[in-house]
Amino acid sequence: MPETNPRHPSFGQSFARMGPRMDARGAADHRRRLLEVAYGAVVEIGAGYGATFPFYPSAVTGVLALEPDPTLRELAQAAARTAPVPVTVVNGVAESLPAADASVDVVVSSLVLCSVADQSVALAEVVRVLRPGGLLLFYEHVRSAHRVLGAVEDLVTPLWSRVAGGCHPNRDTVAVVAGAGLTVQGLERFGFSVLPGNPRLAHVLGAAGKP
Repeated sequence: MPETNPRHPSFGQSFARMGPRMDARGAADHRRRLLEVAYGAVVEIGAGYGATFPFYPSAVTGVLALEPDPTLRELAQAAARTAPVPVTVVNGVAESLPAADASVDVVVSSLVLCSVADQSVALAEVVRVLRPGGLLLFYEHVRSAHRVLGAVEDLVTPLWSRVAGGCHPNRDTVAVVAGAGLTVQGLERFGFSVLPGNPRLAHVLGAAGKP
């Protein structure tokens, strides 16, 4: 969700309405499970309206949350005030993380890597800021392994990315994470229907470590 691939001006408002419905259908539990192992200094990319904030465990000392969309950023700033750990919300993008080299214990990406302009650039930034032994925790929807559904995702991606804030439903995000030099340590694949009537699309919950 980077400034180099800007969202339609109404995207933030639309996602702010849709997101809580996704959370109620199971996304909130996915985020909770994602963050169970978070600790120390955290950078969260594409924080949206702050949906992850209630689930940060006490082992986290602080979160720097980046959100480029002004509507979502304002909502995230409000959510940060009631978070169980210190959260600072700023304008920022995954391709340029405002953190020093090897200064972060955990980077969190929750339904974000589908929409960055260049996953390789974003993940190079993740590797740069993580300390050795640090973790990338990611919750993403990815290209379906089903031949027909995957082909449909390939077909609709050009149009869908223009109307859905840069979202690419056909990305093989796990392969790109591994290709960035991170070691995938745990991965859960599952189908999830984000809204009533929607198909169950491929999603992943994963953790990848920096050697």
